[in-house]
Amino acid sequence: MGLSVGDQLPAFTLTDQDGKRRSTDELNGRCLVLFFYPKDDTPGCTMQACSFRDSNNALEQLGAVVWGVSGDDTVSHRRFAARHNLPFPLLSDSGNTLRRRFGVPKAMGLLPGRVTYICDGEGIVRHIFSNLLDGPAHVREASRILKDLNHCPV
Repeated sequence: MGLSVGDQLPAFTLTDQDGKRRSTDELNGRCLVLFFYPKDDTPGCTMQACSFRDSNNALEQLGAVVWGVSGDDTVSHRRFAARHNLPFPLLSDSGNTLRRRFGVPKAMGLLPGRVTYICDGEGIVRHIFSNLLDGPAHVREASRILKDLNHCPV
């Protein structure tokens, strides 16, 4: 059973591309845009990550932090982030434990899904967006929801 709108974001800690442990405890009332993506350096994932990169300042101005998550290891994440100048953490979900905990479905029964969770400053899931083929749509949805929330301290 996965997360639904209105659920409390579960506490978690994962390692990012720089070896830093990232935890939900460090959010301190800020909104979180958490996007799960299938794999580093694939065309759709690159488009999605670069769309979040290009909108990162605007999302931060809305009081949100952006974290990406895939099952790739930290070395793969480091190369991916460096190649595309990604300014946000890419969390390594080894074994896809967090993906399963959130209930991110597999696409076509095979591929890890592409799902974005937008959580408010209290850690409540306010929106879930799933679209495997249109990575940039995840950024548009996150921006739209964050504008409506109005309670993400900057």
